[in-house]
Amino acid sequence: MVARPRHGAVPAPAGPDVEVVVPVYNEEADLEASVTRLHAYLSHQLPFSFRITVADNASTDRTWAVARDLAGRLHGVQAVHLEAKGRGRALRQVWAASDAAVLAYMDVDLSTDLAAVLPLVAPLLSGHSDVAIGTRLARGARVVRGTKREVISRAYNLLLHAALRARFSDAQCGFKAIRADRARLLLPLVQDHGWFFDTELLVLAERAGMRIHEVPVDWVDDPDSRVELLPTVRADLLGVARLGRGLLTGRLGLGDLLEAAGTERALQTPPGLVRQVVRFAVIGVLSTAAYVLLYLALRAGLGAQGANAVALLATAVANTAANRRLTFGVRSARHRLRHQVQGLGVFGVGLALTSGALAALGALAPGAGRLPEVAVLVGANVTATVVRFVLLRAWVFAPARVPAAASTPARSSS
Repeated sequence: MVARPRHGAVPAPAGPDVEVVVPVYNEEADLEASVTRLHAYLSHQLPFSFRITVADNASTDRTWAVARDLAGRLHGVQAVHLEAKGRGRALRQVWAASDAAVLAYMDVDLSTDLAAVLPLVAPLLSGHSDVAIGTRLARGARVVRGTKREVISRAYNLLLHAALRARFSDAQCGFKAIRADRARLLLPLVQDHGWFFDTELLVLAERAGMRIHEVPVDWVDDPDSRVELLPTVRADLLGVARLGRGLLTGRLGLGDLLEAAGTERALQTPPGLVRQVVRFAVIGVLSTAAYVLLYLALRAGLGAQGANAVALLATAVANTAANRRLTFGVRSARHRLRHQVQGLGVFGVGLALTSGALAALGALAPGAGRLPEVAVLVGANVTATVVRFVLLRAWVFAPARVPAAASTPARSSS
């Protein structure tokens, strides 16, 4: 084993650098071969200390006996038995008790090429990222699976992007890792014990501003998968609805998480959508009032278009600063300049809308008085405000995603 570099961001572990959990249910036929192969690969190819934990999810066959036998024969392998089923339950129990620096898991069928293990855990051990996921849906991934599973997977991830504003590409690939200190912050907030556990963990990590690293993988579908498709889809949809309600109402309890995580969104809970809209609307009303007053004060000296541009620019800068702090909960100075530059891009959209409205008024009603002019501008500003909210929420202040370090998938040489 070679020593890993210490950058201070990752606390030195009391145990191994990496713990890989393999959750299993009634896998007596494949467990021994899979764990033996995984152990051999990690022993020869992973330049970090490791532990493999087989987490038996209340199996009714000989899985537990096989797991205990493996733990007795292979150095660095242990077995844990749970009295109830649930992948999330197994990961929560093992991860919460672990003394490793990085916590990972993979499906027992080893559908993901093991060459992706090092690209998965290395950015976490170096302190570059907080969470890492294997993705079958990003460019560079090579996937062999049936059409039905492919369609369901893509539809599910599109739903996450639309309903929860998720930015990661693949929520359910059974190949993930997380820094142990980050897991200790997130696990108390994750409610699901089953297959939705992954999605909930990733959404919370993203909302906390944690860096998510994606690794395109080579992946081959297991025809003997234990996943029951329809019940899993139903449970996932219910999980999306529950998590969405929590985000809308701001009741997820993210405040302490944000402060402890030390991200740029720390010190204040980003409010849910309803509160974001209310705060944005209040700031928008004040900005519009300031805009109108500035416009009227500058109209005589600069003309309609000049007064509009100056008034809109001044209020746009103030509007971005206010929404950054009050609506989207960003308190630190980090990325402040970038946010203002992006805010000016949003301002450009508003300028185009209001200038277009002025030009249209001039063409349709030459010589219109101040009152119609202001009325048209207020209407255009309302439209621009809606567009501004969408762009600020989805672009300027959206949680960042750390791209994969390589453009090609990890593959073994065999």
